[in-house]
Amino acid sequence: MAERPTTNWREGIANETEELAASTLDPECACMAGLFPEELLTSTDVVLDTFERELPGLSEADDAQIFGVVERIVLALNAVNEAHNESAYETDEREQLCDFIDQSLTEHGIDIAALTARHGLGRYQITDKWRKW
Repeated sequence: MAERPTTNWREGIANETEELAASTLDPECACMAGLFPEELLTSTDVVLDTFERELPGLSEADDAQIFGVVERIVLALNAVNEAHNESAYETDEREQLCDFIDQSLTEHGIDIAALTARHGLGRYQITDKWRKW
């Protein structure tokens, strides 16, 4: 099952908190909580919840319906990013979100390579049309 990026980010915060408590991390090097405030995590999870609710049955959907689901998650993540001064998702986070979308679709029977090829796109361009983050 595709792991949500927010799960990874929360684990990073928890690990950093433990290291700070154990004095094995210099407080000046702690950055996870600042990078991923709870409001960002919660907002991102709301978007991912909606996306996951749309996945069942997609293997029977046509290309337009699949792209519609992708468009909706990307636009919703754009809104989260905009609400955080266009800096919610850095390069690593973008890659994790795109991988999550790809893996989730694949797990629900979507052949991403075939889908994107039918539309003149590379496999990893499925979000590019709408993505601003």
